[in-house]
Amino acid sequence: MAMPLLKVYADRLSQPSRALVIFCRVNRIDCEEVTVDLLKAQHLTSEFKKINPMGQVPAIVDGRFKLFESHAILRYLATVFPGVPDHWYPTDLFTRAKIESILDWHHSNLRRGAATFVLHTVLAPFFGLTPNPESAKEAEKLLVRSLKTIESEWLKGDAKFLHGNPQPSIADLSLVCEITQLELVGDERRDRILGPREKILAWMGNMKKATSPHFENAHEHMFKVKARLSSAAGVKTPSKL
Repeated sequence: MAMPLLKVYADRLSQPSRALVIFCRVNRIDCEEVTVDLLKAQHLTSEFKKINPMGQVPAIVDGRFKLFESHAILRYLATVFPGVPDHWYPTDLFTRAKIESILDWHHSNLRRGAATFVLHTVLAPFFGLTPNPESAKEAEKLLVRSLKTIESEWLKGDAKFLHGNPQPSIADLSLVCEITQLELVGDERRDRILGPREKILAWMGNMKKATSPHFENAHEHMFKVKARLSSAAGVKTPSKL
């Protein structure tokens, strides 16, 4: 009897969702991608909360097994599905522990800074929220500190990937998708933040190359949203994207 197909519940506007989709495509994990439209509040429906009671994407259903939180899902897929190269989530415990430390750091630093900055700079009105310039300002400070930490701690010397690894890990993928969302705030703001960060930009380029064409495909929707945000600039009450 054939096992049920893995279901991935995601919205490609969500950076953790994009990381998960890219991982599955790169590693040829057969799955059904189920879109949960954040802008239509589908993540808050009672139906979706049966999948993830937290009401967030991504989430997966693998047979009767349900799991949410992107880092946990990435660990699970890298461990359970055969054929996933070891570099994504190494069996060597010392290397794995270093990757775990980056993933733990991510949520309270880079993600908090980047996601909050993007929300209060451009996305808040589309979720029925009022932008908070002070929150955006503080988030940008945390974001910049986080980028400096990545360069000084994990991209030392001519490191191609985090911790000087020759190939990417799930930490590289998760962090790169987080940073790529800065495209949404417009080229001027993005360049102000990322322009001075040569190591970050080189590393992002390495990640895109290592996961092409899946990286580009997963971000197509985000770039369409970016174009709509640019066209809506100056409109006080933007319509739904």
